[in-house]
Amino acid sequence: MADPRRRSPLLLAGRSLACAVSVAVFGTCGLTWYEYHSLEDGLTKSDALKQIRQGAPPRLDNAVNLLLIGLDSRKDMDGNDLPPQVVSEELHAGSSSDIGGYNTNTLMVLHIPPGGGKVTALSIPRDDYVQTVGADGRMHKIKEAYEIAKARAESKLAGKGLAKAELERRSREAGRASTLATVQQFLGIPIDHFAEVNLIGFYDIAKALEPIQVCLNKAVSDPIVSRTATREGGGTGLKLPAGISSLNAAQALSFVRQRHNLPGGDLDRTHRQQAFISSVEYKLKQQGIFDDLGRMQQLFEVVKKDVVLDSAWNILDFAQQAPNLTSGNVEFNTLPITGFKTVGGQDVNLVDPDLIKRIVRQLTGHDPAPAGPPPPSSSSATPPTAPSESPAATSAPELLSGTVDVYNASTVAHAAAAESRALVALGLAEGRIGTGTTHPKVTTVAYGSGSRAAAEAVAARYGVTATPAAAAPAGHVVVTLGTSYTAPATSAETAEATAPASGSAEPEPSALPMQGPAVKAGGIPCVN
Repeated sequence: MADPRRRSPLLLAGRSLACAVSVAVFGTCGLTWYEYHSLEDGLTKSDALKQIRQGAPPRLDNAVNLLLIGLDSRKDMDGNDLPPQVVSEELHAGSSSDIGGYNTNTLMVLHIPPGGGKVTALSIPRDDYVQTVGADGRMHKIKEAYEIAKARAESKLAGKGLAKAELERRSREAGRASTLATVQQFLGIPIDHFAEVNLIGFYDIAKALEPIQVCLNKAVSDPIVSRTATREGGGTGLKLPAGISSLNAAQALSFVRQRHNLPGGDLDRTHRQQAFISSVEYKLKQQGIFDDLGRMQQLFEVVKKDVVLDSAWNILDFAQQAPNLTSGNVEFNTLPITGFKTVGGQDVNLVDPDLIKRIVRQLTGHDPAPAGPPPPSSSSATPPTAPSESPAATSAPELLSGTVDVYNASTVAHAAAAESRALVALGLAEGRIGTGTTHPKVTTVAYGSGSRAAAEAVAARYGVTATPAAAAPAGHVVVTLGTSYTAPATSAETAEATAPASGSAEPEPSALPMQGPAVKAGGIPCVN
């Protein structure tokens, strides 16, 4: 019998859900029909997608959009609490299994084009303030749609005499349906398949694959802070040097969990998740595990008990596109936010839903319009879209008004011009572009009078804090790219050579206003 203390530490794993799901997806390469169905036995299937088909956005081609969901829950699949001593002492995740609830702390869409080609992975920051669907229909952090809908369903089902495990199963289905519908509405694309990973899966995969190499741009120390009556607890205990480190399973958990002591907080944690997935994929490929059915079966046995797949997903049919995932032909990006706000005592990310939809349409090859808001004189650059119900969309133009000056203190050629275009796409006016006269290690964002809101929105892109500067002209935001700045996955030189007026070619993600640099698979990417 397995040691329960070894299985319990799974709980914080969901924040990097895609690792386990990727193994499930990648592992189908070369499987026969019999082998596939043998491995499929024991997987939990969900009909949640069937509940939202009618309201899905129209399909424009045969591409596949796969949503990966990870829950921040300290409970098992039947709704039972994990041992409190494991939660508090082994995983440093607080003292109660109620912490985290059923928030979806990881939401990532993989867009797999028809006929193969580069896979685009888009992460949705968990605190994006959006209109939810199927929960209570109100504005919430996107991560909360699952929990709100689950709680409402649980309340309705409570008097039907269901066993605890069945009540948990049915109410989780409502949570999944709400999350799927909310993501569809927010991005403006249909979700074809989804995979949900509980908190057990990540730890088991990390344990099976350890050590796993990751890379940090700079050394990190995240001491554990105990929770008191007047102070929120936090910290993971992670301490790593700059450069490449080899992590065991416990360190891997801390690597994908950390949000304190990072310049970009939650947004940097999202990049950590993307980098970890890339590192795992790289290790599996380098060790030949994708071509070794026996080893893949062992990994599948580890992960399948912790994965929920939609009932219509035949992984064997899907396997023909898997080589794009396993060859490193994947680029991870984080969808942009426009700023921050406190709503009901909670910090939220403000977003522009119309901009998000335009970015997604461009990445999926269905919209040649510019990434940012069109010029006032243009009436045909962007196809009309339904008005957003989000107050964030209304406030976005105000947040992004002003002029942006960009100076390059890094060694990346043409970086200032490339970054200027990305920021102008967010609605800012183009200002000066040149070489920096100072050489800060980290990118800085300063602003003149009247530009604080715009500066904070720009600073969020780089994971830094905006500061006022007497030398900055009124109405201007001044960005100085630091010496540690690195070019996006597509080089700045390529972006420099791209004609802005071109509308026939699908744009590279790096030319769009993303939240920080892209993380490209096929190696061990360095992140904060």
